Amino acid sequence: MSLTFNAKTYAPDSYGSNAVGYIGATKTVSIKDDFVLRRTAPSPVSNFSGVAKASAKMTRTLTLTNALTPSGDGIVEIKFSIPVGAASADVDALLNDTGAYLSSASAKLLAKNQQVSY
Repeated sequence: MSLTFNAKTYAPDSYGSNAVGYIGATKTVSIKDDFVLRRTAPSPVSNFSGVAKASAKMTRTLTLTNALTPSGDGIVEIKFSIPVGAASADVDALLNDTGAYLSSASAKLLAKNQQVSY
């Protein structure tokens, strides 16, 4: 099944037991437009139910200016670590807050200028 978000569609391209790789419309032999989803099942121990881990990684070849090379790969990776038994509403709130930050001016300053204090 394809993934569509932000008016872009990513089609499934590779499958593993705990990962699926998707490719975007601009993917070529020399240009990356990749999106990978991964998961790791919880590993409970005697006194803790464990955490479900997952990640989403986007890699896209970018055109560079004022750099030594004409292009380079931009990578954004989001990692999830959710304790077993977490309430769905709590997970939704965590994701909503993270999504709001990712689209904020602060996140853009961090990515573009490595600014960590405001």
